[in-house]
Amino acid sequence: MERQREAWSGRSVFILAAIGSAVGLGNIWRFPATAYENGGGAFIIPYLFALLTAGIPFLFLDYALGHKFRGSPPLAFRRLHKRAETIGWWQVGIAFVIGTYYAVIVAWAIRYFFFSFNEAWGDDPANFFSNDFLNQNSEANVAFDFVPGVAFPLVVVWVLTLAVLIFGVQKGIGATARLFVPLLIVLFAILVVRALFLEGSAAGLDAFFRPNWSTLSDPTVWIAAYGQIFFSLSIAFGIMLTYSSYLGRKTDLTRSGLVVAFSNSSFEILAGIGVFATLGYMANISGVAVNEVVSDGIGLAFIAFPAIISSMPGGPLFGILFFGALVLAGFTSMISIVQVVVAAIEDKFDIGRVPAVLGVGGVSAVISMLLFPTVTGLNVLDVVDNFANNIGLVAAALVAIVVIAWVLRRLTSLEDHLNSLSSFKLGFAWRLFIGVITPAALAYMLIDETIERIQDGYGNLPGGLVNTFGWGAQILVIVLAVLLANVRWRRTHNPENFEPTKAGTRV
Repeated sequence: MERQREAWSGRSVFILAAIGSAVGLGNIWRFPATAYENGGGAFIIPYLFALLTAGIPFLFLDYALGHKFRGSPPLAFRRLHKRAETIGWWQVGIAFVIGTYYAVIVAWAIRYFFFSFNEAWGDDPANFFSNDFLNQNSEANVAFDFVPGVAFPLVVVWVLTLAVLIFGVQKGIGATARLFVPLLIVLFAILVVRALFLEGSAAGLDAFFRPNWSTLSDPTVWIAAYGQIFFSLSIAFGIMLTYSSYLGRKTDLTRSGLVVAFSNSSFEILAGIGVFATLGYMANISGVAVNEVVSDGIGLAFIAFPAIISSMPGGPLFGILFFGALVLAGFTSMISIVQVVVAAIEDKFDIGRVPAVLGVGGVSAVISMLLFPTVTGLNVLDVVDNFANNIGLVAAALVAIVVIAWVLRRLTSLEDHLNSLSSFKLGFAWRLFIGVITPAALAYMLIDETIERIQDGYGNLPGGLVNTFGWGAQILVIVLAVLLANVRWRRTHNPENFEPTKAGTRV
């Protein structure tokens, strides 16, 4: 007899947990710059098009797989078809890789939260970040000299993450989401309001929202929109599939998906307003145009914002709000990433939550500690992040859709499952979006990125580093996925003895 699966206490808890996963670091530091560089206000058109034709349809696909087949990605794909299990493990592998370095960024945010009290970065935030804080050695490929100031908070992040996961789906993940997601929204709302009253904020908002309509004829802008949607919605690497497997059997799936998707996009717009209002202030005091102070990613969070914080009235409070929001956004996403791997191990090997969490967490934490809180950790993180998201995640998503839609031809049955439970009904448009438009966009993204990486490498980083932690890591994930798919299932979770969730009346 199969062990009873954990469950959310209600749909609202699931929605908060899903929002907590989707709203992560990329919403705050990736979307504003992506929108600005791809047409400003005009970018909203391809962004919404990508959301409606790829993001939401793929989110519904994840929900249908997880809910119908009641399992983590490997179990759900195995129950879909016995030869599809490898795809599930591929998604789990990507989540594992992302988790190892995502924890380090959360650790940085924790340190900068405390640095904000006295503006410890001084007059040169760039030098402080690279040299004083990270102690980076730009001449070495990979070195294992630890940086205590990063290693200690990283241990804290892993301990807190595993502690939440040990408490389970409802008492751990659900309870954390119910506290942290509303707190994140309040903190960031306060930050945005403060930013709007800074001198020069209007110029920043004008730069962010002013539409450049000519960009709409550029296909790279549309691909950038699809890329942003995939990277920000936590789709295609097992999170939403896993989370939906804990829902009640008669839950309105599509309406839940719409709430999560539009909440995530609303937060991205809010982040864009806050970031560009602040950058407008920075441009104003520096006497330069806004485009000269725009940055994204790590540079925005840990270099540009500290410089702004040091120059503004009440800067420490602004820094506490900003880095506090980063910690909350990163931590809720971190929990969801690791949960994907934990759930897969629980299902495959029929072990309890505590040994699964400690086993997965122990291995993840060791790898994380060996590679990233070191004098070369920033370069390794940069390579792993780029390849995991732009190649591994995109490739896994493309293969999953092609197999489900064109090889197994299961879109209709999954659509029927969604429609049997949901108030928002799907039809031909969903099958068109998920079966044609989404894979076309993913294929373009994957081919373009692969050609660029093969021809140009990655930045100015050594080929050995790129080949090992870029191409090598992605190949290793696929090899391990194949091997794990061929490991025999434990009796209590034998996929052959499973009856899918039946279509029924929604309650």
